[in-house]
Amino acid sequence: DEDSEKEDVAKEPEEDNEDDESEKGKDKKSQAKDEESEKDNDNKEGKKNGKSEEHDLKEEKIKDSRQKESVNENKTSSVASEGKSMKEAAAASPSVRRLARELGVEINSVSGTGPGARISEGDIKDHVKSRMQPGVSSSVTQKALPDFSKWGEVDIQPMSKIRSVTAEAMAYAWTAIPMVTQFDQADITELEEFRKNQTKKQEDPAAHLTITSILVKVCEAAIRSFPQFNSSIDFNNKEIIYKKYFNIGVAVDTDRGLLVPVIKNVDKKKILEISNELNDLAEKARDKKIKPEEMDGGNFTISNLGGIGGTGFTPIVYSPQVAILGVSRGSTKPKYIKDNFVPRMILPLTLTYDHRIIDGADAARFLRWICEALENPVKMFL
Repeated sequence: DEDSEKEDVAKEPEEDNEDDESEKGKDKKSQAKDEESEKDNDNKEGKKNGKSEEHDLKEEKIKDSRQKESVNENKTSSVASEGKSMKEAAAASPSVRRLARELGVEINSVSGTGPGARISEGDIKDHVKSRMQPGVSSSVTQKALPDFSKWGEVDIQPMSKIRSVTAEAMAYAWTAIPMVTQFDQADITELEEFRKNQTKKQEDPAAHLTITSILVKVCEAAIRSFPQFNSSIDFNNKEIIYKKYFNIGVAVDTDRGLLVPVIKNVDKKKILEISNELNDLAEKARDKKIKPEEMDGGNFTISNLGGIGGTGFTPIVYSPQVAILGVSRGSTKPKYIKDNFVPRMILPLTLTYDHRIIDGADAARFLRWICEALENPVKMFL
């Protein structure tokens, strides 16, 4: 019995060890399963993360693609706009552009008839011709004016008929005629002394010589010597009309605006006759009694602002005339004569002319001729 108890006692630890080893084995298996499960989870998470990364990459690629498409669209739009602006820019040679400048034409407003809408000299001339057709308005389209009353009090009045006609005529002349102005001075010291002496001899105080009446006669002689200044241009028929009569207009300042009475047949009248007629017409203009026919038919115009002042100005040619003489106030100035400075009466003159028919050299000769005629009146008879 004791032996059997000892054997039982000896067996118990062995059984306990076996149980411990069995539990350890189970723990190891369980741990292995847990590790495998963790690995599976990690793999699953890795796959999920991989899919997520792939998704993010795809989205980034889509974004990049869209950005590239946007850039391309912008480039295409830019190229298109550049192409459009290049189409809008006039296609013309330098000689055609020069002709447009000389004729006062904005070349981008001309429709070209050549290949690729290229503009030719004929297109420029046709454009000018169309603008010179009767009934075609030459006025520039005015932009909308601001509300001036928000800055202060205003007074709105209708434009008078004379002011409206003058504005239309000046706008037409400015846009249709390529004008150039020539400047010169005349020494009228002796002429002024002669004029004053002749005025004193006149019984009628109203019948006196004026610089303007003398200039009328001088200009008549000048346009006889230079026929291109007594002409008009007919662009429709491509002709130049040279006139054989001599009518000189003189601008008169009135309270209604500028009026231009015309002295007819100046070549057949003496200076005193011209002076009397000019006084009568100026009085009619100021008294609102002048007739339209008394302001028609002028070949050349004189605008004298000397009575008001100024040292020079650039008058605008009155179409269909081709030139106008501007006269400013004469003044005493020192002039170098025979090694000495002497006081002389100097009269500033300006000549504005139509460059389509009159060249610069001819304009300079014409104005110098007038100056020399005033300085030595005998020249008019040579």
